[in-house]
Amino acid sequence: MTAPAPAANAAESSKLLDWIERVGNKVPNPTIMFVYLIGIVALLSAVLSLAGVKVTDEMVVPVPKDEFSQINEHLGGTWSIYDSVTGEPAEVPDFVVKEQTIAVRSLISVEGARFFFSSFVDNFAGFGVVAVVLVSMAGVGVAEHAGLMGALIRTIVRVAPARWLTFILIFVGVLSSVATDAGYLILVPLAAAAFYSVGRHPLAGLAAAFAGVGGVFAANLLLTPSDAMLTEVTNSVLTSLNMPALEITQNFYFSIVSSIVMAAVVWLVTVKITQKRLGTFEGADGSFHADEEVDEAAEAKGLRTAGIWVGVFALIVLALTLPPGAPLRDPATGNIIGNTPFMASLVFVISLAFMVAGLGYGRGAKTLQGGNAAVAAITKTFASLGGLLLMFLMIAQFIALFNWSNLPTVAAVSAAEVLTQANVPAIVLLLAFILVIVVLDFILPGLVPKWVIFAPVFIPIFAQLGVAPQTLLAAYRVGDSPVNVLTPLMVYLPFMVTVAQRYKKDAGIGTIISLMLPYAGAILVSWTVLYAVWFGLGIPWGPGAPVNLP
Repeated sequence: MTAPAPAANAAESSKLLDWIERVGNKVPNPTIMFVYLIGIVALLSAVLSLAGVKVTDEMVVPVPKDEFSQINEHLGGTWSIYDSVTGEPAEVPDFVVKEQTIAVRSLISVEGARFFFSSFVDNFAGFGVVAVVLVSMAGVGVAEHAGLMGALIRTIVRVAPARWLTFILIFVGVLSSVATDAGYLILVPLAAAAFYSVGRHPLAGLAAAFAGVGGVFAANLLLTPSDAMLTEVTNSVLTSLNMPALEITQNFYFSIVSSIVMAAVVWLVTVKITQKRLGTFEGADGSFHADEEVDEAAEAKGLRTAGIWVGVFALIVLALTLPPGAPLRDPATGNIIGNTPFMASLVFVISLAFMVAGLGYGRGAKTLQGGNAAVAAITKTFASLGGLLLMFLMIAQFIALFNWSNLPTVAAVSAAEVLTQANVPAIVLLLAFILVIVVLDFILPGLVPKWVIFAPVFIPIFAQLGVAPQTLLAAYRVGDSPVNVLTPLMVYLPFMVTVAQRYKKDAGIGTIISLMLPYAGAILVSWTVLYAVWFGLGIPWGPGAPVNLP
C-alpha cells in the first residue's frame, strides 16, 4: 500500500518545479528586471546610508604595484623595500591586509548621481564577460557555421557509450573551470545539442552541463587560475599573522575527490529528476527531428583536416609554453600552472583552436572556405548575440552600482561578525560558515571577491581553534559553488536562457531556475556531507596540508 509513495513524491516535486518555472517566467525580461533591481538598490542604499550603517573590518586589498614602479622610475630606479625584521631586500606583495571602515553610500545623492552618469560607459567597457563572450563565440561561430560542431557531436555520440554520454559531458564541464568561462560558452550549448541528437531532451543536457561547469566550479582534477588567486589572498593574510604560507596544492586531494563525487551527484540528478521531469523532447510537429542527411565522406575528410590543423596549432602553443623562458611561462618563476600568462591565455587559446579547427573542417569538407566566409560566420554569430549584449549592458550597470553602494560588503562583514560571536565547536562553525557563503553568493557571486572579505576575518579566528587555513578554504569552496547556477547575478545565466530558447521559445529565467534547483540542493547537501566526513576523519586536504594546525 505504501509502495507508490516515492512516485507520488516525485510527481509533487515535479509540480513544484513546474510552478516555479511558470512564476519565474512571468518575471519581466531580464534586461527590464535589472532596471527594477537598480531602483530597489538605490532606495535601499539611501535608507541605510541615512541610518548611518557602516562596518569596520580588516580586508585584503591589492597593492598598487604600477604606481610603485612609476615612482621608482622617477627616482632613477634606485628605490627598493626591505624586510623590517631581517633587513633583507623584499618584493612588493600582491596584497596587504588593511583595516577599513565601510559605510553604505546612497545612490540617491549628488555623489551617487555623479557616479551613475560618469561611469555608465566605463562600467560596460570594463565588464570583462562581454569580451570573453565575443572572443569565445568568434571561434565557436566559425566552427559551427563550418559544420564542425555538428560533426563533433555526431562523433561523440558514436564513440561514447550511450549510458556514459551524460557523465562524460558533466565531467568535462567540471574540468572546464581550468579555462575559467569557456565551459559556459562552449560546453553547455554543445551538451544541449548532443542530447538533442540522441533523442533526449536538450534542456536536460543544458542543465547537466551547466551544473557541472557552475555548480562544481571550485573543484577540479587540475590546478586552475582560481586556485592561484585564492592562494595569493590567503598568503597575504598569513604573512600578516606571521604564519607559514600555503602552496597552491593546499586543497588538491579534496578538490580531486570532490570533482569526481560531485560529477556523480550531478549525473544522478540528471537521470533521476531532470530527464524524468522533462520527458521526451518533441518538435513542432510532435516528433523528434533527426539530423538531416550527412555526406559522411566529406565529414570524415573535414574532421581529418581539422585534426591536422589543430595538431599544428597545438605544436605552436607548446613551443610558446614549454621551453625555458617561453612567452607563456611566468617571467619571474618560470611556472606554467598558476597565475601565469599561459593560464591567462586559455580562453583565447581555446577560441583560436576552435577557429582553426573550423577553418580546417571547412576546407576539408568544402563547407566554409576563404577569409570572407570566416568573417561572415563571425559576423552572423555576433549578430545573434544582440539581445544578450543589451542584457549585459544593464547587468554591468547593476553590478557596478551595487558594489559602489557598498551594500554587498556591508552584508558580508555583518554576516562574518555574527559567525565570530558564535561560541560553538569548530565543525559547527565551519558548517555555519558554508551556509553563510551560500547565502552571500546570491548577492556577491565570484570565487575570489568574497574570499577577499572573509579571509582576514576568519583565518585568525579558526587558527585560535586549531583549524588550519586550508581547512577553512576547503569549506569556502563548498559554499561558493552550488548556487552559482541560481543567482540572477551570475553573469552567464542570461546566456543559459538564450541557449534554452533555441529549443523552447518561451523559456525564461524561471525555466533555468526550475531546472537548476535540484542540482544546487543536491550538490550543496552532498558536498557538505563529504566535507564533514573528511574533516572528521582528519584526511589531509592536499600535500602537506593537514586539517588542524600543528
